[in-house]
Amino acid sequence: MAHQDVAHADVPRRPRELTGRAVLLILLAFFGVVIVVNVIMARFAVSTFAGVETESSYKAGLAFSAEHRAAEAQVARHWNVNVELASPGNEARVVTIRVLDPSGMPLSQLTPDGRFAHPTDARRDVDLDLKPLGDGRYRATAVAGPGQWDLVIDFAQGGERQFRSKNRVQLP
Repeated sequence: MAHQDVAHADVPRRPRELTGRAVLLILLAFFGVVIVVNVIMARFAVSTFAGVETESSYKAGLAFSAEHRAAEAQVARHWNVNVELASPGNEARVVTIRVLDPSGMPLSQLTPDGRFAHPTDARRDVDLDLKPLGDGRYRATAVAGPGQWDLVIDFAQGGERQFRSKNRVQLP
């Protein structure tokens, strides 16, 4: 019996023939897998993207120069804006802002606007309902989860934005 096993080992085995049909099936399977993976990845990319979108880069470019002029005017006003951020617990956040002019007088006739902007997911942004308290103070309470946020604060007067602040904050 052992002698026959050795005899079969000595006979060279004929390689399997690669036919045109086999090549076609291999190519179809390869490209089929590539297409399926691309469709899945594109679907996830489109359905999960919530970042910043610019509908018109031309309009964004025009807006940049207007923002630059507004920033220069803001610096020239020399306002003193102090922000206190408290976290009393359970993801509740209290934002208190005090705005003073260059002489130290409170600015109470401003229209405030603010939000916690999530840096990577605009769907998680939390608007701040800033209420004037008098003496140049404004306060809002909001619920924002822990992590990094951009605290964006705007003050307008006569329908025109006079002040904008955007600061990255780490919420506990």
